[in-house]
Amino acid sequence: MNINQIRYVLEVAASQSMREAASKLFVSQPALSASIKELEEELEIVIFERTNKGISLTDAGREFMEYAKKVIGQYEILEDRYLSRNADKERFSVSTQHYNFAIKAFTEVIKGANCEKYVFSIHETKTRDVLEDVRSLKSEVGIVSFSGANESVLKKLFKEYQLEFTPLMRRETYIYVWKDHKFAKRKEISIEELSDYPCISFDQSNDSNFYLNEEAMADYDFKKMIKSDDRATTMELMATLGGYSVGSGMLSGENAVLPGLVSIKLKEEDPLTIGYIVRKGADLSKYGKAYVENLQKFKEI
Repeated sequence: MNINQIRYVLEVAASQSMREAASKLFVSQPALSASIKELEEELEIVIFERTNKGISLTDAGREFMEYAKKVIGQYEILEDRYLSRNADKERFSVSTQHYNFAIKAFTEVIKGANCEKYVFSIHETKTRDVLEDVRSLKSEVGIVSFSGANESVLKKLFKEYQLEFTPLMRRETYIYVWKDHKFAKRKEISIEELSDYPCISFDQSNDSNFYLNEEAMADYDFKKMIKSDDRATTMELMATLGGYSVGSGMLSGENAVLPGLVSIKLKEEDPLTIGYIVRKGADLSKYGKAYVENLQKFKEI
């Protein structure tokens, strides 16, 4: 088994097509098939089920994928640290759900960085990826939140992933609408009053996305739902369709990073607990410590 074979499996699983995967990997389809077949024989498992309808992962293949993703993640970290042209530069990385205070704290770290060369990264991404990034050392610190609907699941994952969670704030539930929306001047609103408008939710793209949702009201049965994984797209949908999203109320106001949004208090209560995660027992770098210190400026609990 080698790193290329593992990458081949990940690409085939993502593409669900040998032909498409071969094209993306710049190898011939017969060579790709032969390499994966060789890997299956070596491991004595069947990773992919091949039928006339296409290709799909077996149960053994799905289990293999969980380990393969971790291996590739670790390999890429090593590759970047020791083999890239940036090997002599200072490094720091953060992974976060969609919170502007996480970005503000990150910029403060950069302003205070006293080094000539650096590669700093901030990944605004899905809940599962935040957890995986911190566990795999891709990022030193992660920003996550949970509501009453998924608190037990997230805490279980923190324990399983050997992560320590530190709460920073507890926020009530708000909805965001565009500034010219019919309800923009309201101070409070019920979710039922919004039933004629689409709720625009961040797409977690995961079978368990309900449990890993970063938004409140995750267990509510919305009449109209649009999923988006891009902030600019979400803003456009809200502005043109009169849509709304559910959040903590921190994206609007005088110091908002996203002007044009208006927040309205939601009558239904499903408060979010927002905080940061690090690996249990981790010895943070000076940049990691600086980031945590900047996060403390936003601490409310």
